[in-house]
Amino acid sequence: MTIAQTLTPPLSARRFVLATDLDGTFLGGSESDRRTLYDWIEANRVSVGLIFVTGRDPAFIMEMCAERGLPWPDYVVGDVGTTIAEVVPRRAINPIPALEADIANRWGDKGAEVRETLDGHPGLTLQPTAFRHRVSFDLDPAAYCPSAEDKIEGLGLDWLISDNRFFDVLPKGVSKGPSLRRLVEHLGIPEHRVLAAGDTLNDLSMLECGLNAVAVGNSEPALLDRVRGLDHLHTARAHGAGGILEAIAAFALHDTPQGA
Repeated sequence: MTIAQTLTPPLSARRFVLATDLDGTFLGGSESDRRTLYDWIEANRVSVGLIFVTGRDPAFIMEMCAERGLPWPDYVVGDVGTTIAEVVPRRAINPIPALEADIANRWGDKGAEVRETLDGHPGLTLQPTAFRHRVSFDLDPAAYCPSAEDKIEGLGLDWLISDNRFFDVLPKGVSKGPSLRRLVEHLGIPEHRVLAAGDTLNDLSMLECGLNAVAVGNSEPALLDRVRGLDHLHTARAHGAGGILEAIAAFALHDTPQGA
């Protein structure tokens, strides 16, 4: 951790907090827009907070930040909302027990039962990552049988299809939006200072949850259909990182780079 990072105020005291999906959103858009956004965040750490709200697991985030130059977030809502963690840059992503206890209780250690229930199910291929409170599959839309949804509901769990290629099994009532709201409340961040950014249906719950929100320009059409008409949401023209910069300016949440 750098000296500058040790001196940054808590997120509750920062002018603006970006809560962003990764793939297609924070990692999306042109190389120029990504560089502009990332450099702007690093130059304004005293007033800008960063939360990754992603389907990715902590190991992926550690690799992207430590080895590929992605800005370190302050907190992570990972694994499609089933992980809520604090980040120690270059050292660890530490789950917050007070926020994860309810998630673990709702999951009830049903991973093995989910895998057995959907073993060999048409159109679903189990992802190899050993998640703690979710099970995820790659989805082949041409072969997929929707009876998987009834099977998961029969276990008392939720399912989520996103980008027409991922099938996630989650604890009942747990997803990106509810977990982000719990973290914002836990940290005492004024809600009007937060911008939630996403691009696929697994971002829907955080774009709908009442915080300032942006669907970036490359968003999945099915997501745009669901968020159309939300008065707290900006539909960006620019893709990925460029769409985030566009929304920060549109909501007047912080001064942004000239020309962004």
